Amino acid sequence: MSDALKHECGIAVIRLLKPLEFYKEKYGSAFYGVNKMYLMMEKQHNRGQDGAGFASIKLNTKPGERYISRVRSVQQQPIQDIFAQINERINKELTEHPEYADDVQLQKRHIPYIGEVLLGHVRYGTFGKNSVESVHPFLRQNNWMHRNLIMAGNFNMTNVKELFKNLVDLGQHPKEYTDTITIMEKIGHFLDDAVSKIYKNIKKEGYNKMEASPLIAERLNVAKILKRAAKNWDGGYAMAGLIGHGDSFVLRDPAGIRPAYYYKDDEVVVIASERPVIQTVFNVEYKDVKELAPGHAIITKKSGDTKIKKILEPLERKACSFERIYFSRGSDAEIYQERKMLGKLLMPKVLDAINKDTKNTVFSYIPNTAETSFYGMVETVEDFLNEKKTAAILKGNYKLSAEKVTQILSERPRIEKIAIKDAKLRTFITEDSSRDDLVAHVYDITYGVIKPTDNLVIIDDSIVRGTTLKKSIIKMLDRLHPKKIVVVSSAPQIRYPDCYGIDMANLEGLVAFRAALELLKDINKYSIIEDIYKKCKNQEDLEDVDVQNFVKEVYAPFTDEQISDKIAVLLSDDDVKAEVKIIFQSVENLHKACPKHLGDWYFTGDYPTNGGNRVVNRAFINFYEGNKERAY
Repeated sequence: MSDALKHECGIAVIRLLKPLEFYKEKYGSAFYGVNKMYLMMEKQHNRGQDGAGFASIKLNTKPGERYISRVRSVQQQPIQDIFAQINERINKELTEHPEYADDVQLQKRHIPYIGEVLLGHVRYGTFGKNSVESVHPFLRQNNWMHRNLIMAGNFNMTNVKELFKNLVDLGQHPKEYTDTITIMEKIGHFLDDAVSKIYKNIKKEGYNKMEASPLIAERLNVAKILKRAAKNWDGGYAMAGLIGHGDSFVLRDPAGIRPAYYYKDDEVVVIASERPVIQTVFNVEYKDVKELAPGHAIITKKSGDTKIKKILEPLERKACSFERIYFSRGSDAEIYQERKMLGKLLMPKVLDAINKDTKNTVFSYIPNTAETSFYGMVETVEDFLNEKKTAAILKGNYKLSAEKVTQILSERPRIEKIAIKDAKLRTFITEDSSRDDLVAHVYDITYGVIKPTDNLVIIDDSIVRGTTLKKSIIKMLDRLHPKKIVVVSSAPQIRYPDCYGIDMANLEGLVAFRAALELLKDINKYSIIEDIYKKCKNQEDLEDVDVQNFVKEVYAPFTDEQISDKIAVLLSDDDVKAEVKIIFQSVENLHKACPKHLGDWYFTGDYPTNGGNRVVNRAFINFYEGNKERAY
């Protein structure tokens, strides 16, 4: 609960389909694309606050004119920092050259960042790296316009080692061992190859080198390049790329793990990680924003021609359910309803936990992502009370006094704002020696609304590590002296690491895993841990397709309720006086609430790609051997 989960990132692509003069005439500025990109990145800041980057390409520039611009930042507010730099540079040029003010062509020629093709990216730092060199977009430079490649993505690859080796076997010397560099160089290799082949054919047709350039741009088959490059990728991804002459693309993984949405009209092509971002920034209807199909790419040529192409054969759809529970903005029409349903589906368990004593129960949530699920939960409490009121009135056989009827009707859910987060405090929690005391004060509480006879029900979106819950929230709630504290998670128990874009790399960090280990000790079966280790080690040299997830055996002896009860014990110190109950969503109800997003590997261990099983077994080997390395 309220442990910071870090999501890889969000992407935004804008392709302006009209000349810049059009936007100056219609919207009052040739900087229309830059302004829209700022809004799209800001509307996706929930997806990454450690770093941000922006790149643009100008179409049809003359030799010697700069046509690629890029700026990246890891400042505390990186999006604002990027656009402050952009605005400062633009304003400087306009001040020093007043003649640019009403001349769009002079602006395009001399002012950086103005362009027809724009790419934005926001990220959280993973692998312990958050230098500006780790921030997307990445740039692969070449004197040939067609071989320049700019890339940014929302992704993790499970088979980076294999992909890196493939590049070395091709004779390349990648400058870094990261999935971003590896993927960019893979695409770059086939881009170089395609450009060379087209150029040879054009020469045979009798064209000179100057005449070849526009023909290369016209004939370059981006879909074919992506098919060749992505053939052996294993992971979750929404990959965005710009090619120097002006082609652009976004490719989504075959299982649809990472999200991508697009919108097109006669002025723009827009792609983003979230649908409501496009709706809001471009003021378009829900129905006009489409989801990019798994395994497909949206490709816009320099000419403006835009097509959806199947690049990889789609797998069983396993779109990430955590997007719906937690990461994506709750303003999406579908996500809002899904989160409310998550809250509703939890209520039968909650009512059982409080013995249906709603009169002596206060309902609340930990800000802010759980608020929508809280609304769904409260609606279900209201339905329960309405049934209770109706039964009481009917039982009176028309003999109840007006006062008694009023008394019956007056019962309603007790809803209070219990916890208020001090947003700035976490910034200073860095040293282990001082963290515990600081964590305990991350939230303030509302005094005077809880009686000693009350149950206190608190909902949040997920419980991952349990650190903040143990060191802060339960102790804080206990200071209100409730009879019972019921902590509710709208997500199921997180049992397995993620390897497709969410920063959950280690098993021992997951409180559900620790609870299962304690339960194995309780029943004298901890020895199976060594057996599982041996099974995982025996698979190290197998092909990914043959690897099984043996970590499931850790949880197999126990019911969900047994693990939940043990988690409650682990997260309650001896000085907590209230009874503590922890309730998790069931996987079945998660699927009911989010029927289009069945990616549940965090909870079930059913990984959507072959590489996932290898990663989870590697995570277990690391745990057993005391190795703190990441599993991917």
